[in-house]
Amino acid sequence: MSDVDIFKVLADPTRRAMLERLATAEMTATELREGFAISQPAMSQHLAVLRGAGLISERRAGRYAHYRVEPQGMAPLHDWLARHRAFWPGRIDNLKDLLKEMDQ
Repeated sequence: MSDVDIFKVLADPTRRAMLERLATAEMTATELREGFAISQPAMSQHLAVLRGAGLISERRAGRYAHYRVEPQGMAPLHDWLARHRAFWPGRIDNLKDLLKEMDQ
């Protein structure tokens, strides 16, 4: 999945909140749903989208599914951030130099 697709998945605040909660511990859908004002079908849909993006994985134990964050799923985001982290410092330095020249 591309970084653009992952950004689309994470554009939803509910999915971002779910991912943040799963980053703290593995949880069942019932545990994860606590504190969210959404239905069980909506929770299942969000989990399916996160799973499809490779951001979480599911482990079955009996009739329960346990969800956890998949760190490898974040690799496209990490790569995107690394590219932009390298890009901006030079641009900002150039802007500072230009502003100094304009002040003189």
